[in-house]
Amino acid sequence: MIYLRNLPESQVRNIPLTAIIDSALCVGAGGSDGSLTDKPIVRNAKGQLLIPASQLKGRLRHECEKLARGLGWEIFESPKAETLCPTEEQLRERVNSQSLDFYQIDGYKGYHCLISQIFGNPILPSRIIVDDLICQIQKEDLPEVIRPGVTINRRRHTAEEKKLYFLETSPPNNQLEFIGNIHLLADCPAYAKALILAGLRHIHALGGSKSAGLGWLSWKELEKLPKNDPAWEMLIPEVKS
Repeated sequence: MIYLRNLPESQVRNIPLTAIIDSALCVGAGGSDGSLTDKPIVRNAKGQLLIPASQLKGRLRHECEKLARGLGWEIFESPKAETLCPTEEQLRERVNSQSLDFYQIDGYKGYHCLISQIFGNPILPSRIIVDDLICQIQKEDLPEVIRPGVTINRRRHTAEEKKLYFLETSPPNNQLEFIGNIHLLADCPAYAKALILAGLRHIHALGGSKSAGLGWLSWKELEKLPKNDPAWEMLIPEVKS
């Protein structure tokens, strides 16, 4: 297990995050915390609203995959280990043989794409640690908001009988701020920060019921890398001969 406090500060780079929720947030918890809703909102031990790190990291990985594919990189597919960690024979059919070294990591077997080298795979551990994004406002200072919903039959395009449900959300249109960090570990690739910052700018909503207008957000003062930063050049792949 990695403890950030045990690592020298110079080896860990941080990307501070502040997400401002422009609508209402719906990140449902698995169980009930005394709420009357079918899907109560997730909170930490202090009762503060949060966006789980796992949700942010998964969405960020998806956006970074799209950007990397658009640039021309070979990105190995998940969730199957066989496709996420391909053999040399499978990889030779897809990339330039001179570029195979890029997909290898000292001390780890197999081949690992640009995304796996940041976010990890069944063989390679993640080189980043993502915090939960936490709203610092205490539970007693935020009113409980219950939003009704109904299941729609996609074939008949009508409401299903006996399918009324209730969601708990954050108060709408309150511009709540959720704060956290992404920690880049010492062995994180040099291009990771540029790709992550670009991927974050493609995330405009988190949580459930996004199509119903919930969870839409904007990033406050998200860091910008200068155009001459060498990381941008590293994100351009070699042309396959």
